[in-house]
Amino acid sequence: MKRTVKSLGGLALWTCAVLTTHALLTVATGLAAWHKHQVLLAPPLPPTPDGSEALPLIDADIWFGNLLGWWQATTLAALVVLTVWMSGMRDLAERLWPEGQRRRRAWLFFGWVLPVADLFVPKMIVNDLWAAAEPGPLRRRGHPLLAVWWLSFLAAGAAGDRALSTMKKVDTAAQSGRVVERVMVSDGLYLCAAALSICVVWQLSGRLRNAVSDRRALVT
Repeated sequence: MKRTVKSLGGLALWTCAVLTTHALLTVATGLAAWHKHQVLLAPPLPPTPDGSEALPLIDADIWFGNLLGWWQATTLAALVVLTVWMSGMRDLAERLWPEGQRRRRAWLFFGWVLPVADLFVPKMIVNDLWAAAEPGPLRRRGHPLLAVWWLSFLAAGAAGDRALSTMKKVDTAAQSGRVVERVMVSDGLYLCAAALSICVVWQLSGRLRNAVSDRRALVT
């Protein structure tokens, strides 16, 4: 059964909430990486028989490792929720411009996971959804917001979590100094991608829901 316009509005809110959670965990993970770097820079504590001088670094590693695990989980969750959201938007787009949707529904999933296809298929699908919300004569695929969003998404994907995974393994100040800079760049790219994703989700959801509502008003 087709999802209602109202329920799809709730889906947009849920998607934005997951993306916001991912952004907050990105900030928290970056702060934990910085804290570990500061612990490694600090002078070593005086040795004690029970070895407690290592506790600050152990605590920093535990915090960083836990946050990294949650960050990786929310990254996966964000991709899953984005896929579900795109499926809901496809329901609306097919009411407005079914012939303009160039990819079959299976690509809503495979477009994210197949090599090479993941570089352009999700953007192509979003372009079609965006155009479906326009009045017939004004339909144009693409928009500057979508272009900037997708470039930030690709940049964040290229950065990946390699810097974060490396930071988890470092145990000297010299190593952490180089790695923490990469962590900050990587986290900045992820924050940009999350913020722009929220803008795209909110804008596109509103445009499609308004277009469907206007279509219904004309029919009645």
